[in-house]
Amino acid sequence: MQHILSLNPSKIRALAHRRMALSALRADSSLSVRLKRYNDHMTIVRALEVQGGAK
Repeated sequence: MQHILSLNPSKIRALAHRRMALSALRADSSLSVRLKRYNDHMTIVRALEVQGGAK
């Protein structure tokens, strides 16, 4: 995990929110709740990528 240390904070946050988005899809809840949580996290990811140039 040495390469993670070289990432800037917005890239780390984007990665964390991307993982949370994927976890939301696998959660034990209704489809509408899972989709809303996924979309909320992906909105944050997109904003962080624009802000910090993360990919």
